[in-house]
Parts: sequence; C-alpha cells; structure tokens
Amino acid sequence: MTERFIAFEGVRKSYDGKSYVVRGLDLDVAKGEFLTLLGPSGSGKTTTLMMLAGFEIPTHGSITLAGQRIERVPPHRRNIGVVFQNYALFPHMTVGENLAFPLKMRRLPKAEVTERVRHALDMVRMASFESRRPAQMSGGQQQRIALARALVFEPQLVLMDEPLGALDKQLREHMQLEIKHLHDRLGINVVYVTHDQSEALTMSERVGVFNDGTLQQIATPHDLYEAPDNPFVATFIGENNAIAGEVMELSGGTCRIRASDGSLIAARAGVGLKIGAKTTLVLRPERITLAAAASGPNRFRAHVHELIYHGDHLRLRVSVCGCDDVRIKVPAGSVQTPKPGTDIDIGWAEGDCRALALS
Repeated sequence: MTERFIAFEGVRKSYDGKSYVVRGLDLDVAKGEFLTLLGPSGSGKTTTLMMLAGFEIPTHGSITLAGQRIERVPPHRRNIGVVFQNYALFPHMTVGENLAFPLKMRRLPKAEVTERVRHALDMVRMASFESRRPAQMSGGQQQRIALARALVFEPQLVLMDEPLGALDKQLREHMQLEIKHLHDRLGINVVYVTHDQSEALTMSERVGVFNDGTLQQIATPHDLYEAPDNPFVATFIGENNAIAGEVMELSGGTCRIRASDGSLIAARAGVGLKIGAKTTLVLRPERITLAAAASGPNRFRAHVHELIYHGDHLRLRVSVCGCDDVRIKVPAGSVQTPKPGTDIDIGWAEGDCRALALS
C-alpha cells in the first residue's frame, strides 16, 4: 500500500461563520506524489493550499502531514517550501542572498549555506546568476530562482500557487516541463494550484477538481479526461460536447439515451443513472468522425453551421441529435472539407461517449 503523506479529514473553512469556501474535504496524498488542485476562481483550491501551508486555519476537521496534525503548527515549523505567482523575491538582495535567507533563518553553518545555495542553483540551471538582483532577470528566470529558494532548505513538501500565471504561453509550457522533471528527479511531494486545465493534465500524477468549495473528483489525468464523474468535470477538463437526453435502457456499463429530437444514442453509463432520468451525454470533439461507417450504432445526419480553420485541424459546428452546438475536430487535409449549409454523415463509437447523472 502506498504511504499516506498528507491527509485532510472533514476539513471545512469559513471566513464569516455562515458560508463555507471549503466544504467537508477528505483527501489523501501519497508520499512523493505530484498533485494538482484545479478549478475556477472561488472554487476552494487556493484556500485548501493555504490551510496546508499554515496561512489559514481550518474551521473544522484535521490536517496531517507525515503523521503529525498540523492545524495549529505555524508555517515556519512545517518544513514546507512555497512558490507564488509573484515570485516574492527580495528586490534588494542578490540571487545568492535570496536563497541563503531561509538557511540563515535556520542558523545553518556558513559553509553549508554556501553549498546548498550552489546546489539549488544547479538544480534550476541558474548557477551563473548568483550575483544578479531580481530586477536584472526575466520573469522566467525569476520564477526559477523562486523555485530554487523553495527547495534550498530541503523541504518535505513544496506548494505552488499559480506559479506560472504571469509568464507568456511558450515560457509557461517550458517551465511546466522543467518543474515536472525536477519533481521526477527529487521525488519530493508537490501540491500545485492552477485554473489551467492543460497545465494540470501535463504535469500531474493526479488532479483534484474543485467547484463551489467541493472536491468534485480526484483521479489521474487520463481518468479525468476519459471518465469524468459529473457534467462539471466533463466540461471543465478539456473540450466536450454536451447533449441532453433521457435514459431509455441500462445494461451493465452501457445505456441507450433518447435525445430531444428522438435520436437513440448508445453510450457508456456513468454512476447513478436510472431509467427514465434526465442525463447529459458528453462527447469529445476529436472522437466524432465524418462519413462514419454504417455498421456503427451511432450514425447520424448533421447540418453544418460553421467551419473554422486552425492550421493543423478544422473545427466544425453542427446540429445533430437535437443539439445546435456540437463541435467536431478533424485533422486538416484528412477529409474533404464540408461546406456550411450542407448536411453530412457523422458518427462515433459507443465507448467514446458517456452519459452522466444530473446532480
């Protein structure tokens, strides 16, 4: 069994004593795991991170770290490194002095401070920047230094709150891989907060999806993408078409859904479905094919409203199964380009769509 390193048990947080920004959180994190907390603004993910860091205290429940309850342990005694979006570097100090600061606060010998600073800079490939000040560096370089400072005192856990949000797209994607590779090399625990689903899927071993103060689902990136538990997760993770319908048949892990226009759709059955209940059927745009084989159970006639060119692929917006906003993603050049205003045959496999119970 994987060793449990972090545990939230029945954790709730309220700032006014009436409404809760985190509601009944139960969450276990394994030793050495990279976990991302993902969700929209106000969903509770950052408050959860701040409670783990010690900057907020739970209203109810317990938090344990390495077997020790920490709700009342001050932040500086938790042996946790924290990286924020705004870097939080001391502008009047050099890079070396910034990294040495947390070591001096821990009263480490001067020789050990020098060695740890050098090692931390090597880890983030910034050894030649030790004498520079933050204002003399780019945003990406400053973020590397902020990461090195969080690692220099060898913490048991590193927390990251939207650390790449201020960077441009190309640099952000580069830093995602840098942080992921650093975690792989060091094997330390990382809890990472973001609202960027692509970032979460790229970096994490598991992702916890938050909404309205509640942990909606926690799973591997693959399972979140392929098997969302509810409509919120399905629409928040990646791009999904949502088709309304009614459950007509249930058989094991499959079902038949009647769409609003009477079309019958074969799909995988989500948890909690009942015959006669309303459902949302979710279907990824890239799983829909044009001129589908006639032998498949899900073959329909669709009306093309719009065609958008994206370079490596085309996006079609069509009406089908009673829904006027179904999107299809196909590789550019792979098919004859349909024209807006025409009708086309489309289809998808039963295993590529999932019917979800409405909460």
